[in-house]
Amino acid sequence: MRRFLRRLFNNWPLKLAAVGLATLMYGGLALSQNTQVYTNGIQVRPVNVPPKTFIVTGPQPVTAISYFAPPGVPVAATSFVATVDLGDVPAAGGIVTVPIDVKALDERIRILGYQPSTTGVELDEIIEKDVPVRVEHGTVPDGLTLGETTVVPENVTITGPKSVVSSVAAVRASVIIQAPPIDIDQDVPLVPIDLLGNAVSPVDVKPPTARVTIPVISNQNSATLRVNPVITGNPAAGFEIDSVTVDPQVRLVAGDAEDLAKLDEVDTEPIPMAGVSTDQTVEVGLALPTGVVEVKKAPVKVTIKLRPVTGTRTFTAGLRLVGASNTLTYRLSVDHVLVTIGGSVADLDRLSGAALVMDIDVAGLKTGTHEVTPTANPPIGTTIVAVSPPTVAVTIGTTAVTTPSASPQTGG
Repeated sequence: MRRFLRRLFNNWPLKLAAVGLATLMYGGLALSQNTQVYTNGIQVRPVNVPPKTFIVTGPQPVTAISYFAPPGVPVAATSFVATVDLGDVPAAGGIVTVPIDVKALDERIRILGYQPSTTGVELDEIIEKDVPVRVEHGTVPDGLTLGETTVVPENVTITGPKSVVSSVAAVRASVIIQAPPIDIDQDVPLVPIDLLGNAVSPVDVKPPTARVTIPVISNQNSATLRVNPVITGNPAAGFEIDSVTVDPQVRLVAGDAEDLAKLDEVDTEPIPMAGVSTDQTVEVGLALPTGVVEVKKAPVKVTIKLRPVTGTRTFTAGLRLVGASNTLTYRLSVDHVLVTIGGSVADLDRLSGAALVMDIDVAGLKTGTHEVTPTANPPIGTTIVAVSPPTVAVTIGTTAVTTPSASPQTGG
C-alpha cells in the first residue's frame, strides 16, 4: 500500500499538469466542435439618441457572430440584440465611429466575437422652417386658358436635418392640365425642392398636402369686358363726385357661353362713399355673376375725386358810404340792393343769416347826382355774380351855412 501511494504521488506536479492539459485539450476539442458562426445579419439599434437630432448615417448591420451553444439550442436573428450608444455623439454632422454591443438573449448561447465591432454614424440637428407652396402644371394644351391659381395653405412648415432643410426653397404641388378642359380642384401631395427644382429628402412636410384650385377655360368661352365701378352712398354735404377712373379699364373673364352673352360689363365690389369729403383710391375685386370667373384674378384700382358742390344764392345787402365828406350831403336812390353770390353749397350755407353790406364809394365826388356801382369783398371761396340794381344814384349837395345877423347899434 505504501509502495502504491509512493508511486502515485511520485512527480505529482508533472502528473497534475498532464491531467490539466488533457482536460483543456478535451474541452477545446469539444468547444471547437460546437462553435458556430451566424451570418444572416443582425440590425444594429441606436440607443440614447440625443433629443431633436436626426440620424443621417445609421449604423451598419452585424454580418457575422461567432458563438457557442450546446447541441439542440436553436439560434436565429431573434437570439441576439445589437445596439450602439449615441449619447455622446455630437449633432454637428460628420461621421463618428462608435462601438457595437452584441448580446445573446438566450443564456445558453455564449458569444465569442462578431464583425464588425464598430460602425460609423452621423447625427444632425433637427430644425424647421416655413416655405411657400409652388404649383406646377406643365404644358397647357392648345385652346385652353388657365384662370387664377389658388392654393391653401400658401405656406407650410418643413422639419428635418439642418443640412437638408437649409437647402429647401419651396414645396412643389404638381397637377396636370387636361383637354377637354377639367377644372383643377384637388388635394395635391407636397414635395420639398431646392432652388433648381430637385426633390430633397428626408424632410417632413406639415400639412403634407395642399388644396389647389385652377379654373381651366376654353378660349371660346372667354370675353374681355369693361369694368364698371359700383359706388354706394353720397359724399359729405357740400361735395359731389367729380371723376372716377378705373385701372385696368377692362378685364378678361370666362364662363359659360350663354352667361357671357348676357354681359357687356362687369361690376366691381361696392365702394362706400357715404359721408366722405376727400378723394379716395381703393383696390377692390369684381362682383361676378355665378358661373363667370376671372381668367387672372387681380384687384381693380378705383380713384374717386370729389369737388365742392357749387351754386348761387341771392341775398339782401345794405349800403354803406365810403369816403364821404363832412361838408357835403348825400342822398341814395335806394337803401339796399340784391346781391347774387356764387360758391360751394357749404360756403353759401355759412352766409345765410349774415348781415351783408355793399360799399358806395363817393370819395372825390362833387355836388350833383352820380351813378355809383356797389362793391364788396365776398367771403373766401365765393364770388359776386350780380347786383340789382347794378348802380345806385347818389345826389350830393352842400351843407347849409347859417350866417348870424348883425345886432343894431344904439347911440347914446
